[in-house]
Amino acid sequence: MANIKQQIKRNKTNEKRRLRNQSFKSSVKSAIKAVEVAVSAQDKEKAANALSFAHKKLDKGQAKGIFHKNFVARHKSQLTKLVNSL
Repeated sequence: MANIKQQIKRNKTNEKRRLRNQSFKSSVKSAIKAVEVAVSAQDKEKAANALSFAHKKLDKGQAKGIFHKNFVARHKSQLTKLVNSL
């Protein structure tokens, strides 16, 4: 356990950020899952809306530094290809 005041503060902020990032990643996974469910149900309109929301979440995650740009590009490409297959 750290006994330096600044390191104690840094540990607290790191924990807060870790929890916030964990929550955000979970919401991104849910958005991706919504696209996959809509595609499996053959609902083109719902899939398009879910795709738009998933793209927004992925871009936001990249802007926040949670995701790497290649991770975001790969997932956006895969989801778009999936929706276009309808």
